[in-house]
Amino acid sequence: MIEIGLTGWGDHPDVYAPSSTAKEKLMDYSSHFPIVELDATFYAIQPERNIRKWIRETPDHFGFIVKAYQGMTGHLRGELPYESKEEMFELFRLSMEPLQEADKLSLILVQFPPWFDCVKENVDEIRYICKRLEGFDIGIEFRHQSWYAEEFREKTLQFLRENNLIHVIADEPQAGTGSVPFIPSATRSDKAVIRLHGRNVAGWQNPGGSREHWRKVRYLYDYTDRELQGIQTAVEELAQQSEYVAVIFNNNSGGHAAENAKRFQKMLQLSFDDLAPKQLDIFEGE
Repeated sequence: MIEIGLTGWGDHPDVYAPSSTAKEKLMDYSSHFPIVELDATFYAIQPERNIRKWIRETPDHFGFIVKAYQGMTGHLRGELPYESKEEMFELFRLSMEPLQEADKLSLILVQFPPWFDCVKENVDEIRYICKRLEGFDIGIEFRHQSWYAEEFREKTLQFLRENNLIHVIADEPQAGTGSVPFIPSATRSDKAVIRLHGRNVAGWQNPGGSREHWRKVRYLYDYTDRELQGIQTAVEELAQQSEYVAVIFNNNSGGHAAENAKRFQKMLQLSFDDLAPKQLDIFEGE
């Protein structure tokens, strides 16, 4: 099975009904796509009331790919706002339990920063995270090229297999050492994930200025049909390796993600059942 979704549900005006309010965005989103990447959890461990609200607002078979909190992955700048790492992980675990119980937690996305390179201490850190998140499906996304260097690539994939971890495959600009290659290899037979970041080579690395401005430029990209056809081939190959493949469009900055995802859905001739009843037809005929 192949499912397609977007990163977040708050920045995709193409999928909202004209009369919708901010509170209805997730319901509108879930009338189009069966899965979403939840990135609010990266910035803060979410209170239970938020998690339960999102559960109520989505269909029974809707899925959340939850991005791990930044303090867990080494992104956090400044002091940890918790007494200890153990407390941080325990609070995160507790926040995930309602999603797990509702069968709406697809996986926890552990995305490491670009400076998290392939060295023993970082391999040990992955093992530590796995221990703290035992019982959850975990996807690992690397952003340092060393994990895919010729001498480490197969060892990296084998390590993920041996630890029952999902290899999160990234499509991103090839802009030197700040990029990882596109390696469409599944490490579990039940789940695989591709995240599509766009191919904006010029904007991928921060040349200076505010991080907020850079993030907007970084994911500013509109995939061509030819590029999507190449990704289609990879997705179809992954579907032979794994029972379930999630394809997440993260090229949000220019509002291209929803249109690209719908176009990709048509290319694969996919239809999704059990969506929210508020289905819109604004993409029909395009």
